[in-house]
Amino acid sequence: MQPQKNPATSIALRVATAMHQMGVDGLPRNYELVYEAYAGSNPDLVRDFIALGKVKTQDALDALGRKYLPHHHEDGVLSRQSGVVRAELSNFISLLNAEKLSLTDYGRLVGAATDVILTEVAPENERVGKSIEALKAATEKRASHNSTVVRTVVNQSATLAELQRETEEAEQSKFVDALTGLGSRRAFNKALASVYARPDMPLLCGLAVGEIDEYARLAEQMGPAVAERFVKQVAKVVGAVVGGEDLACRFDGGRFGILFYAAEENEISRIVDLVRAKLKATAVVNTGSGRALGQTSMSFGLCLSQQAPNAFDFLSFAEKALAGSKAAGGDTVTLYTGVDPSFVPKDWLIYKKHPVGGF
Repeated sequence: MQPQKNPATSIALRVATAMHQMGVDGLPRNYELVYEAYAGSNPDLVRDFIALGKVKTQDALDALGRKYLPHHHEDGVLSRQSGVVRAELSNFISLLNAEKLSLTDYGRLVGAATDVILTEVAPENERVGKSIEALKAATEKRASHNSTVVRTVVNQSATLAELQRETEEAEQSKFVDALTGLGSRRAFNKALASVYARPDMPLLCGLAVGEIDEYARLAEQMGPAVAERFVKQVAKVVGAVVGGEDLACRFDGGRFGILFYAAEENEISRIVDLVRAKLKATAVVNTGSGRALGQTSMSFGLCLSQQAPNAFDFLSFAEKALAGSKAAGGDTVTLYTGVDPSFVPKDWLIYKKHPVGGF
């Protein structure tokens, strides 16, 4: 009997083979860049990737990565920011040194004026008058210099504030899908890992992986620009129905993931069905021809955290349930029930005995 192929393994093998054929180094950032280009979820990335030609240098790949996958190039951003901060601090130190010299000169001038005023042998009127004039000029110079210091410090503070904003945006970009504003695949993986932060007692959660039925065909008919607007519209529906208590993310193309921070099967099914119902009520129109493309249907695969021993299996089981929905013709929701009867997750029986409160 032929073993069933794992779609994820098949894709990974194709990407690795393509990288080998193109002579691209097997770096994690290169792998994700090639994967995203082959997935085709970002038409601009696909176009720019093809434009690199047959010979793709690492510098060209990194330039593309900084544009579309900035999270892989944080070191470059931070290094540049660190250099700017060091330069600003160096300028500030130079300014302080100049301030010190200026104060020294000012003190020397005041001291000389005091000596003249207190001397007993100098003609009082002329020498005192000159000293007062010199002291007045020094005072005006000191005031002007202080104003310059204040303006410089204000400008440098604004520069540092801009650097802080840029750093925060670079950090947030890792966990936000640029097209839809929902969470990214990385945000989803991070949340899944937190579910199993304590492997012996995972959080009770539900997972739904959904895919727009016949998305590839629809995207081809609509064209890249309209397909992107369509995905944004779907994401808006998904995000609105799910709300802020649970986590809604977009993986790629027309694939979405929802992590429910509860394991109530009926409530999860209710929300998923509400998403599907609202999508069916959403009109899909080809702006080129003006013709309606029909209802938007979506298939889902569901899994509960108590059915999986770790985050990898949690997502894998939901993917298998989604594959079952697609195999059944789409527009279907399938709950994963293929757990080995001999497998009982550790401490799950404790949850069963104590559904509420302590143990």
